Amino acid sequence: MALLAVCLLGTVCSCGKDWLGAKPDKSLVLPSTIADFQALLDNSSQTFNVAQASGLGEISAGDFYITYTSWLSLFTTQERSAYTWEKTADFYKGEKSGDWVNGYARVLNANVILEGIEKIKPKTAEEPDWNNVKGSALFFRAFDFFCLSQQYCKGYDAVAAISEPGLPLRLDYDVNIALKRSSLQQTYEQIIQDLKNAAAILGTNPLHKTRPSKQAAYALLARTYLAMENYDAAGLYADSTLQIQDQLMDYSKLPVSGTYLIARFNPEVIFQSIFSYGIFNTNRLLVDPLLINTYAANDLRKSVFFTSVAAGMTYRGSYNGDKSFFGGLATDELYLIRAEAYARKGMLDAALKDLNDLLKTRWKGNYTPITGDDQEWVLRQVLTERRKELVFRGLRWTDLRRLNKDYRFSVNLNRTLNGQTYLLMPGDKRYVLPIDESEIALSGIAQNER
Repeated sequence: MALLAVCLLGTVCSCGKDWLGAKPDKSLVLPSTIADFQALLDNSSQTFNVAQASGLGEISAGDFYITYTSWLSLFTTQERSAYTWEKTADFYKGEKSGDWVNGYARVLNANVILEGIEKIKPKTAEEPDWNNVKGSALFFRAFDFFCLSQQYCKGYDAVAAISEPGLPLRLDYDVNIALKRSSLQQTYEQIIQDLKNAAAILGTNPLHKTRPSKQAAYALLARTYLAMENYDAAGLYADSTLQIQDQLMDYSKLPVSGTYLIARFNPEVIFQSIFSYGIFNTNRLLVDPLLINTYAANDLRKSVFFTSVAAGMTYRGSYNGDKSFFGGLATDELYLIRAEAYARKGMLDAALKDLNDLLKTRWKGNYTPITGDDQEWVLRQVLTERRKELVFRGLRWTDLRRLNKDYRFSVNLNRTLNGQTYLLMPGDKRYVLPIDESEIALSGIAQNER
């Protein structure tokens, strides 16, 4: 079944085929049992847990810089373009968008599984395994739709979402159905529906953290509602997640030496997923000194997340335990989502409790809790710690898109390369990435204006 996953992805990504028109080879031996479908889901090296569609947004988010020599050495045009917020016409220059193509390849595989598993009528003893397959496929499809929406659609606005273009929503395996872009509202409704349906049938004890769970579905719902600025729902689902899994690591007990100090599948991880581009390699990526300076002397994240290299400081704090960036779901994010929801509702004691519960596990020596009774000040503390805690998780781009709407938290991004300064201002059209060029040519869907 692992071979099948490779074949499906290879067919989708073959030359001259876009995902809408892809026609997988029906002569392949298709899975026919629950175990077959689970094996296809578990083939994470080829399908669902690797190279999620968050990479170009993270490159664009402004928390790091690279030298001009490093920029010239990048393997792909789209990495260079994302770094300088290039206009649409020059963004890809004939390259396929890896985030777009691979994201929709995984969506297609999820649809294969969803169609196939419905043809199996499980015996009573098989129902948990059947539910896990269906729930997992729904979760994976929602995960990719969410990640794609954060890069290729505008940020969510409750009034404009009805008319703003969203994603082409491929919901079945019939590739002969012509699709155009849905509305942004329909895109988010589909993500939420898939996740709620997944949560209803998934269990809370996945055999491996690369498999989805009920708490993973709740956590992704919390992340989705946060992007929608529905803070009540985001807080509710963050709380539902933490009712099931709320562990936090004590950073003072992490190893004091080694290249990477945080272990893969650590107790905070709810769902394991990664993304990676060559620009993120430690021999290129240099963390913004202004960001480094926001960490207090006794904040262990400064030494756990970052390390010195010849040209400055680079990042090593991935929850994947290596150079790949962690793009999955973890409890620290949920504490911060719930804290933000509390702060925005004026529940300052609850917000500060969540914030302090997190920060005391990141501190060297005695920790002095943060206190305050001013709502804006508390909210600002939560948002500051969110950026510091969740750095290089593929979340900053989404946060910029929503927070830039509020003048109190808006950010002007700038980078200098070979003497030229590049700027990205709040509300700029370049906060939406161009859709894959071959997709535009073959399917005729509308390109994003930048």
